[in-house]
Amino acid sequence: MKTFEYTVTDPLGIHARPAGMIATEAKKFTSKITISKGDKSADASRLFALMGLSVKEGDTLTVTCTGEDEEAAVDAIRKLLEKIL
Repeated sequence: MKTFEYTVTDPLGIHARPAGMIATEAKKFTSKITISKGDKSADASRLFALMGLSVKEGDTLTVTCTGEDEEAAVDAIRKLLEKIL
C-alpha cells in the first residue's frame, strides 16, 4: 500500500473536468486507488464519487493505492494532481 497527501491549490477544486481526468488515469491501473478528504473517500475511477467529495481549494487529500502496480499508480496520480489541481 502506498499513500501520499496532496493539498489542492486550484480555486475551483475538483469539478467535472479534473474528476474526469483523474478517473481516466485511475482506470489505467489494476491497483485500487482511493482518494479521501476528511471522513469521506471515493474510488478514484468513479467520476461522480470524486465530485461528491466536494473538494475545494486548500483541502488536503489522501491518496491510497493498493495492488500490484501501486508504485506506478501513486506516481501517475501524484503527477496528475500536481498538473491539474
